[in-house]
Amino acid sequence: MKKILQHLFEHKTLSRDKAKEVLLNISKGIYSDAEIASFTTVFLMRSITIPELTGFRDALMELCVPVDLNGYNVVDIVGTGGDGKNTFNISTLSCFIVAGAGQKVAKHGNYGATSISGSSNVMETLGYRFSSDNKKLLHEIEEVNICFMHAPLFHPALKVVGPIRKNLGVRTFFNMLGPMVNPALPGVQMIGVYNLEMARIYAYMLQQSDARFMIIHSLEGYDEISLTGDTKVITNQGEKIMTARHLGKRTVAPEDIYGGNSTEEAAKIFLKIIRGEGSWAQNAVVMANAAMALYATGNYESYDEAYAMSVESLESGKAYENFQKLMSLQ
Repeated sequence: MKKILQHLFEHKTLSRDKAKEVLLNISKGIYSDAEIASFTTVFLMRSITIPELTGFRDALMELCVPVDLNGYNVVDIVGTGGDGKNTFNISTLSCFIVAGAGQKVAKHGNYGATSISGSSNVMETLGYRFSSDNKKLLHEIEEVNICFMHAPLFHPALKVVGPIRKNLGVRTFFNMLGPMVNPALPGVQMIGVYNLEMARIYAYMLQQSDARFMIIHSLEGYDEISLTGDTKVITNQGEKIMTARHLGKRTVAPEDIYGGNSTEEAAKIFLKIIRGEGSWAQNAVVMANAAMALYATGNYESYDEAYAMSVESLESGKAYENFQKLMSLQ
């Protein structure tokens, strides 16, 4: 690792193969915590290159526990995290709305490294039992349209770096990797990113795959549709700016989407919204994110049609019914 660090400290970059090799070695426990922390902080001082990020992804996918969901075309909605905004669990709630609308969802998530409550924190608090058992995941997909994959169970390298990431408390390249390494290989991905540079890196990488994708970035710096302002949207077809009023029929204030001070508080907010008891602003934000994911599937003629479906899923109680059914299977 000393040679690698010296190479990086001289402002040089890693090839795709070298980046893959380093991450494979991290997963094997070859490096110390201090060496791993030093390595990850390099990428806080300069932008990661596409070959580096691709190499890291190659390593995680080579090592990952495979998931076979019987050919179902699943969706994932995920943010990179690291935006420092401490919103409630918007993408996870959106997944249940999408599932309530009849679309199958394979949600890939993790504990929060830079936020108070990541998707895994809130799902665990609510009673979901993490598992890498393929039969369990497939049964959940078939029965309630949604399963949850806790990333460290599928990616050995993430287990090694988890405590280091938490201790650092700042975003690292692992935030960038999470959305790219869903072991179920979803056919549709909606990825929220915290800056436009990241959006362009993802767009380049996803264009090399067969998946339909939608990359979103709220121009106020959120890694999801926040409705606090306009949103940049990048798809297989190109990119555009969409207004909050188009996406959510209204704008909201940052304090409207605050996520609480603890995992328990985040879980209470989650339950309130999924039951249909959220504020107008909270509901608008989750419905907008769900609608965009539904629209990304190509099964709707317009965004407004997809939005109407997300409204129906939440307000009719279908999203909550799916949530209850999923928890009853644990």
